[in-house]
Amino acid sequence: MKRVVLIGLDGFSPDLVNRWMNEGRLPRLAALKGMGRMGSMEGVLPPVTYPAWTSCVTGVNPGRHGIVDFTEVVPGRYALRFLNSTDRKAPALWNILSRAGRRVCVLGVPGTYPPEAVNGVLMAGFDSPVADSIDPSFVYPSSAYPLVRGWRFAEFQEHRITTGWYGKALQSLERKIAMKEAVALDLFSRESWDFFMVVFGEADTVSHHFWPLEDPDSPRHDAVPTHPEHPVRRIYERLDTAVGRLMDRTDDETLVLVVSDHGFGGADIKSLQVNNFLAEHGWLRYARPSRDILKRLALRCLPVRGRGRLFRRFQRQAERAESRSRFGGIDWPRTRAWSEELDYFPSVRLNLAGREPEGVVDPTLYEATVATLCRLLEGLPGVERAFPRAQAYQGPYLHKAPDILLDLSWKSGYRYSCRRARGGPAVQTIPAARRAGGKEAGCGGVHKNPALLAVNRPIPQGTPRLLDIAPTVLDYLGVPGPDMEGVSLFTGNPHDKEAGPPDWMSPAEKSYTGDEEQLLEERMRLLGYFE
Repeated sequence: MKRVVLIGLDGFSPDLVNRWMNEGRLPRLAALKGMGRMGSMEGVLPPVTYPAWTSCVTGVNPGRHGIVDFTEVVPGRYALRFLNSTDRKAPALWNILSRAGRRVCVLGVPGTYPPEAVNGVLMAGFDSPVADSIDPSFVYPSSAYPLVRGWRFAEFQEHRITTGWYGKALQSLERKIAMKEAVALDLFSRESWDFFMVVFGEADTVSHHFWPLEDPDSPRHDAVPTHPEHPVRRIYERLDTAVGRLMDRTDDETLVLVVSDHGFGGADIKSLQVNNFLAEHGWLRYARPSRDILKRLALRCLPVRGRGRLFRRFQRQAERAESRSRFGGIDWPRTRAWSEELDYFPSVRLNLAGREPEGVVDPTLYEATVATLCRLLEGLPGVERAFPRAQAYQGPYLHKAPDILLDLSWKSGYRYSCRRARGGPAVQTIPAARRAGGKEAGCGGVHKNPALLAVNRPIPQGTPRLLDIAPTVLDYLGVPGPDMEGVSLFTGNPHDKEAGPPDWMSPAEKSYTGDEEQLLEERMRLLGYFE
C-alpha cells in the first residue's frame, strides 16, 4: 500500500542544510536527497508559522484559508483575538483523507488546536505564544492522550535571556526532540497509517535565540561571551537523526516528505520603530503612554510550566492585555495609519472610516492612500519594499490581513528588527547589553524565506511551493479533494477533484458566557494582567 510520511521541521533553513550536509554532518538528509531531491521551496509571504503550515496542509493561500497570523484584529474594535483551528476555512489533509476512509496520525502541527475528529489520531500543536505542554484537550480521540502525554512545546522561558540560560535551553531542546521522536515512533508502529505527519519546532527556537552564537559574522555575535559550541548545528544534527529513525520504519512504497515552513537569517543591531516613523510624517499621533508593563511582568515572572493552561482558561483576558499592548497610547481620531510593530510580521494598517471605531481615512480613497503610504514607507531605512496585501494574498479572507506588508532588506546579510515603541526615533541602535534579545525584545535570528523541501522520489526541476505539498499527498494516495492552488510535484498538474462540493466545514468558534468572562477576569487580575 502507498503511504505518506510528512515530517515538518519548523524553521529548518535550506542554506544551513546545504552547508552541513556538504560537510557530512546530516547523513540521513543526504541519503534522502540521493533518493530524490532536496532544495529550496517557495513559502508564504511573510514567513509566519500559522499561515505557512496551514497553507502546507490545505494547498491554498491565507486569503482562502483565513489564517493570516496568530491573531486577527476584531472587526469594529481596536482589539485582537488569538486564532485557532476553528478559524481555518479550508479543509486540511486529515479532513480530506479521513472522509475518504484513509487512516491518519497527525502530531504537533501549529494552528490545529482544538483538535478535530479524524479517522485516526490528531494531537494538536501549540495553541498560544506561551504554550508549554499538552493536556487531554489537545488530543483526539481522548483515549490516545496517554500515548502522547509527554509532549512538550517549551520547558524554559524565552523572554529573559541571561548568560547561563543558553546551556540549559540547548539541553532542553535536545530532550524535547528525543521525547517527540519517541512518541512519533511509538504511534508509527501501532498501526499502518496511510498518512503520518509530525512537526518538530526545535530548529525554530534555537535559530531565534542562538543564531548570533552560531554565526561569527553576526553583528550580535559578541552579545553573549560564553555559550555552547555550535548550538544551531547540534539541533540540526539531532533532527537529522530523528528524520532517519522515522525513515527506517518506512518501506519502498512510502513517500517521505521533509518540509519546513520557512528558513532563517540573522538580525542586525538596528531596530525599526514603524509607529515613530508614521508619527514623524504626520500619519499617527500618540496619546498617553501605553502601559503594558503588567503583561511584561507576567511573561517574565510567571513560571513556564502551566502558562499554557492559564492561557486556555483565561484567553479573553490575555487577548485584552495583548490588545492594550499593541493598540494603547494612540490618539485614534488624529491617526491615519499605525503598525502592530511585530518583528515576525512587519506591516501597517489604515485607520479606515467605517471599519475602525474612530477611523478617519475615506474608504473611497483607500487604494490611493495605500499607494501613497507604500511610497513613504519605502523611504524608511531597512525597508526593501512596501506593498498592498492583495499582492500577497487572494481570496475571501483577504480583509483579515494588514493593509500594507513590509519586506525588510537583507542587503547587508542581516535585517533590522521591528520593535514596539511610543515616541523616539524611527531607527535605533540596540544597546550592547540588550542584543541577546528574547521574545518581544528583538531575537537574534528571524524568519526568512525560502523554506526547505526534501523528498525520496525524483520530481521535475522547477521551484516547488509550500502550496504544492497537499495536492502532492492527495495525488500520491489517489484521493480526490477540493480545489487547491498548488499542484502535484510529480506531474505539475492539479490533483483529482471531488465530484461534488466538499462536506467539510470548520467547527464553530468557542465563546465564553458572561459569567465565565467575569470569573476569568477576576482570576487574571490576580495574575497581574490588569491594573
